[in-house]
Amino acid sequence: MITVYGRATSSNVQIVMWTLAELGLAHERLDYGDVHGGTDTPAYRAMNPMGLVPALRDGDVALFESAAIHRYLCARYGAAPFWPEDPARRGPLDAWAEWIKTAFMPTLLTGLFYPLVRADPALLTPAKLVEGEAAIAPLATLLDARLGQGPWLAGDAFTFADILTGHGLYRYFEMPFTRPDLPNLAAYYARLRARPAYAQHVCVSYEPLRFRPKETP
Repeated sequence: MITVYGRATSSNVQIVMWTLAELGLAHERLDYGDVHGGTDTPAYRAMNPMGLVPALRDGDVALFESAAIHRYLCARYGAAPFWPEDPARRGPLDAWAEWIKTAFMPTLLTGLFYPLVRADPALLTPAKLVEGEAAIAPLATLLDARLGQGPWLAGDAFTFADILTGHGLYRYFEMPFTRPDLPNLAAYYARLRARPAYAQHVCVSYEPLRFRPKETP
């Protein structure tokens, strides 16, 4: 049995859960992190020395970092076309998957998700919101252009790269901010939402993460 340690509201945990579901792998998920705690114990730190989520245990294998876990699962349990055997075929797809993790998602999270959801709303000024919108717009436009070759990143086949590429789009489309009109990206998101595994594991309300003032004694 594969065990995932991490809360369902974590976008990084969602990558792993979506991957497991698409591969049809038996697994269990245990609530760790944020209000659930559990990440500061020696046993957990042995799996994830950063004390973050997710961590994964698969028999004798223990892993951390969501993208590494994702690729491990795909390489061990996946097959073509979902996990292309040819590196020359897989590499260009992986470049977009990596770009999402290193460029798109950091911009979305720091510029919009944290200010709109995680932080005190009193700290969000109109100028700050416009700044976040301006930062994500060219990246979303770049992705829209790439998805014009669709329906998926690899063309007709849904692959590992679509999981990393698509995992942040629930938050991108559901948060209240001004987005450019990008029909390819919107259609891609609609196709993702039609996938049962995406609907179950990624379209998870982030309301439990919303900032709440501490009660005064």
